[in-house]
Amino acid sequence: MAASSLSSLLLPSLPLGCKSKTFNAHLHQGNSGIRFQRSTSETGVSRQTENRRTSRLVNRRDAIGLICSVSGLLMGTLGTNGAGLPPEQKPRLCDDTCEKELENVPMVTTESGLQYKDIKVGKGPSPPIGFQVAANYVAMIPNGQIFDSSLEKGQPYIFRVGSGQVVKGLDEGILTMKTGGKRRLYIPGSLAFPKGLTSAPGRPRVAPNSPVVFDVSLEYIPGLELDEE
Repeated sequence: MAASSLSSLLLPSLPLGCKSKTFNAHLHQGNSGIRFQRSTSETGVSRQTENRRTSRLVNRRDAIGLICSVSGLLMGTLGTNGAGLPPEQKPRLCDDTCEKELENVPMVTTESGLQYKDIKVGKGPSPPIGFQVAANYVAMIPNGQIFDSSLEKGQPYIFRVGSGQVVKGLDEGILTMKTGGKRRLYIPGSLAFPKGLTSAPGRPRVAPNSPVVFDVSLEYIPGLELDEE
């Protein structure tokens, strides 16, 4: 009886013949609840862990993006400073005032198709064919971008005029100049670079048979003295 009384206190009262089955059912349901609670708890922990990992990845991506942006900005600044003067500040033979005055200067066209405007008429002699000349030049494509310049090299270019050492348009244009003069030459493609020209890095390329513009100043002619007024 003592054992029977103790059992009745630990277990709920059940109808006769159903005690075992009902007890087993309660046990099964109870175990499922435990398993469900554990599963829910584990899922919550795993979600929290995944969220933390995602948050860390996002933070890392943001940090990397910020570093790349700052690096790009610094490299861009260094690149700009390292490239020297911007295009509009590069030394030229014709400044802004000269450009405005040049609009009113008449254009001269030769039989070959060369065109030119005198920026300044020189006072010295014109170079005979075959003579050496010292000239400064700024070579541009039609939109004004410079692809070569003696001014940036710091010394005049010396060549023998009329002997094919330079492009035909430059040869022809200088032959009719006077020492001390400046001229803008509009050279058609046939008198410039028929095969094109690959320029230095950062400079515009000259396409085959493309027109070019040369600003040129005839500095002196070795062997010929400048005539005085």
